[in-house]
Amino acid sequence: MPQQSQPAPQPQPVPPHRARHTAESFGTDPQRYDRARPRYPDDLVARIVAGSPGPDVPDVLDVGCGTGIAARQFTAAGCTVLGVEPDARMAEFARARGLPVEVATFEAWEPAGRTFDAVIAAQSWHWVDPVAGAEKAARVLRPHGRLAVFGHVFEPPAEVAEPFAAAYRRAAPDSPFSGQPARRPLETYRAGYAKIADRIRETGRFGDPEQWRFDWQRSYTREEWLELLPTTGGLTRLRPEQLAAVLGAVGHAIDALGGRFTMRYTTLATTAVRTGAD
Repeated sequence: MPQQSQPAPQPQPVPPHRARHTAESFGTDPQRYDRARPRYPDDLVARIVAGSPGPDVPDVLDVGCGTGIAARQFTAAGCTVLGVEPDARMAEFARARGLPVEVATFEAWEPAGRTFDAVIAAQSWHWVDPVAGAEKAARVLRPHGRLAVFGHVFEPPAEVAEPFAAAYRRAAPDSPFSGQPARRPLETYRAGYAKIADRIRETGRFGDPEQWRFDWQRSYTREEWLELLPTTGGLTRLRPEQLAAVLGAVGHAIDALGGRFTMRYTTLATTAVRTGAD
């Protein structure tokens, strides 16, 4: 009896923390990254600082600090900040602006007995092994210190997002990003932060995690948005001609809106306090 052929197994998506080529592609142009990427809500920074157990000058560890965008905000809020960053190019940029940075992935980084009042990860925790990262954060936090994982959700309006998605599919059909929908609901991102909370909870070394949300908006001109787009994960590894095709389509879409649009941002955070001395 002839056997029926079985469908070929579909390749499993690579977990973000194992996609090192993408994770370490942001340092291609650290100057643009630092110029274009948005800051974090001041209320978020203030809430983390106020909830730290430290003295007048809390010690903060910034995991995946990049060019130091979040670190500079925490420094301005009165903290002492140490960055850990796997990309030497990003680390060099941050150091040139006064941030001490040690080059390593968080998983491989050696704390050498140092502990901190807060461990933060701004738009970077998805590049960290979720289980090993939570365990290590617990080890380097002082009793009652806070782990805060946060990042922006930003989905442009459909008039911009849909031309972007179509142009991306044409320019880079083999990219794992090309199959993504033009816009994703906020609940998709909230589910991701809920999973982070689960991994933190599983360590048994934190109080019950909290979910924070900050809504805000910003107006972008055509030039400002085209400056930011190449710093995002789906575009950092495109060839110049692919990137030009995508940016051209998006530029035309923004022109059709009068040359600017309003982006609605949501900054999500999962945060938990380390339990007492063990």
